[in-house]
Amino acid sequence: MPAGALLVVGDVVTDIVARHRGPLATSTDTAAAIHMLPGGAGANVACWAAHRGCSDVRLLGRVGAEAAGWHERELAACGVRPLLVVDPEAPTGTVICLVDTGASAERTFLTDSGASLRLDPGDWSPALLDGVARLHLSGYLLFSEPSRALVSVALESARARGVPVSLDPASTGFLTELGVDRFLELAEGVDILLPSRDEAYLLTGLPDPADAAAKLSRHVPLVVVKQGGAGALVARSGTVRAHVPAVPATPRDTTGAGDAFTGAFLAALLAGAEPDAAAAEGCGAGAMAVERVGGRPPVGA
Repeated sequence: MPAGALLVVGDVVTDIVARHRGPLATSTDTAAAIHMLPGGAGANVACWAAHRGCSDVRLLGRVGAEAAGWHERELAACGVRPLLVVDPEAPTGTVICLVDTGASAERTFLTDSGASLRLDPGDWSPALLDGVARLHLSGYLLFSEPSRALVSVALESARARGVPVSLDPASTGFLTELGVDRFLELAEGVDILLPSRDEAYLLTGLPDPADAAAKLSRHVPLVVVKQGGAGALVARSGTVRAHVPAVPATPRDTTGAGDAFTGAFLAALLAGAEPDAAAAEGCGAGAMAVERVGGRPPVGA
């Protein structure tokens, strides 16, 4: 593998995953299997990159004091070097993931970002890029003023060093609040954009994923649209260059499937793969992820 680390900057949160069957019963109880798990889009990407062979993965994130030690241990167990800032005021972010255990295993998130979006330029140093071959930014960072400012500083540092930068838009709900034009403005200078199908639609207004991927690739050099069970699209310079098929899977929980794709994709790029081959690795990791509960890969496997 070529020398060089992957630095991920993003959210570290505690996931409360509630797996229920059928519709939620209002004003009363709904039976569910409930798990408390480490999560966060940025942290999940880092863990999957390490799981898929990247030997030096680092994660910059912000957590509350009450869970800092647990999150550091969980990241280290996945092979990630945690660079966690402990917030003196805010608790660790928490996400309640409501997962329908029917055939689709679709999920709904209730999000309290807590400390995770309080990363700010004071948490950044150009020295964080020492030995780094790729920088990945979680799109959640764009949804608060302090972490938006950090993104700007990190992008400037990466450009100065010639380090390519990837970005995952992260959330259609938060994207809608931020605004498409504002998002694209903030993403200026990014080398790789990794939206989901819904995010690509929202960013372009085009219902066909291929058209959306092609349009986005006129703004960002490489665009990879993650389509879940429909695989992935790879686009450059206004043209879709590859349609990568999905790997068959029986979903249990789709939480973190996109993060798994992104982590495996970036690990493959660092290993020298071309984007279409890296997307195939991403599809494989996504299939593995949906057959597990939670957003992280198995530890030690």
